Amino acid sequence: MRQIVGNPTVTVIPARPRMGLGRNNEERQKIRVAAYCRVSTDSDEQATSYEAQIEHYTAFIKKNPDWEFAGIFADDGISGTDTRKREEFNRMIEECMEGKIQMVITKSISRFARNTLDCLKYIRQLKDRGIPVFFEKENINTMDAKGEVMLTIMASLAQQESESLSQNVKIGLQYRYQQGLVQVNHNRFLGYTKDTEGHLVIEPEEAEVVKRIYREYLEGASLLQIGKGLEAEGILTGAGKKKWRPETIKKILQNEKYIGDALLAKTYTVDFLTKKRVKNNGIVPQYYVENSHEPIIPRDLYMQVQEEMVRRANLHSGENRKKRVYSSKYALSSIVYCPKCGEIYRRIAWNNRGKRSTVWRCCTRVEHGPEGCDAPTIQESELQEAVARAINDLLGSRDSFLPILQANILQVLENNSSDKIAEIDCRLVEQQQKLLKLANGKKDYNAVADEIHSLREQRQKVLAQDAKRDGQKKHIEELKAFLEEQKDIPIEYDEQLVRRLVEKVTIYDERIVVEFKSGVEIEADR
Repeated sequence: MRQIVGNPTVTVIPARPRMGLGRNNEERQKIRVAAYCRVSTDSDEQATSYEAQIEHYTAFIKKNPDWEFAGIFADDGISGTDTRKREEFNRMIEECMEGKIQMVITKSISRFARNTLDCLKYIRQLKDRGIPVFFEKENINTMDAKGEVMLTIMASLAQQESESLSQNVKIGLQYRYQQGLVQVNHNRFLGYTKDTEGHLVIEPEEAEVVKRIYREYLEGASLLQIGKGLEAEGILTGAGKKKWRPETIKKILQNEKYIGDALLAKTYTVDFLTKKRVKNNGIVPQYYVENSHEPIIPRDLYMQVQEEMVRRANLHSGENRKKRVYSSKYALSSIVYCPKCGEIYRRIAWNNRGKRSTVWRCCTRVEHGPEGCDAPTIQESELQEAVARAINDLLGSRDSFLPILQANILQVLENNSSDKIAEIDCRLVEQQQKLLKLANGKKDYNAVADEIHSLREQRQKVLAQDAKRDGQKKHIEELKAFLEEQKDIPIEYDEQLVRRLVEKVTIYDERIVVEFKSGVEIEADR
């Protein structure tokens, strides 16, 4: 029988990471120690902190006789909430896994990672390899028994700090939006740069490119054609790229900033850790600031482009009108119509009993034959001659048409909706002030938000009507100028002239009706 004398005394001897022994197993090898530093902004003050950290840890490691300097890994100006964007951090972890680093020193948990999951993931990954991380500020060594408990608590606090900071940034942005203060990244913004005070100012050469894009689009060019033209002349995008994609052109044509306005909060952050942003479809408030900076494109021209984009998008043919048919290759594409079924005419290569020619045919007849529509087929040469004849007939009757055109211009000018716009603006200001009071008081503002949305739609419709009238005035003035300037010499068919003057061509069995953009109609016999 075993005899126990007194109470046993137990002394815990903490485990020490074994870093390897010398040749005589008496002299230990030096531990290869690296330091990780990071600052989260690019400001001068933070840059000084960044340099100071590097200097501090270099000296700190080298003065310890048991340590061997394994390098400083430093990420400058990169957020700590996502380790995927920290190249030096990732390189350090790789070298740890390869056995090149045996200990890591860093200033604090918030410098190492503000994301709890990432922090613990890498700490455990390093612990599995016997590699401790020492957090100087919190005095935590991850190899201590209490290390992980303290680490979990501190990392959670760091994450809360990051979330709080993100919320403060959001509040700051909302305040600036409410004040109409516009912040735009001008580095990839074609047509604008910033002055010394941070205000958007026009960059003349780039602004000419923007004007060209709008002009060519209204002249009938497609997004692809505009892009190819810019590429051919070596003109770069706002991002400095040679390739002009149709989506890039479309964004320029739809960007309200080119008329001096700014829609703020187009996107919002859904996760403060990943910094993922998504399109704002009414989830958070948006702010529309008018006249926030100098415009490049006149407001009426911008609205005409929006109208033209809608017109092209709605040009469909075929069964259930599913097929998009807009083409900008020829001036008559998408403007020649069938009066019987309402479809457009399509330009096709025709082979009739071995005789090849180019004709224009009703889309319904092309797809379904004469049973679908018995609209006449017309030779391209005949169609072009008829359009040219209509233009010449208009020139021949200029004396009677000029007074009518002048009267039409005056009529368009009378339909001014500035009073209506002013009334809507007044109501918008009232409702927006009401919304801010409710939002700041954390009260339900859905009804007021709906009213603001409705007023904005009303305003947009009035502006669209104004743009349409301005477009009509412009077309009437263009036709008037054409009639006044053109000599009495008969003109031949010209693609550019047709793009400029003709709105619609309707083909009947015995005649062709040409409708000009000014609203004037001329009939030409077939």
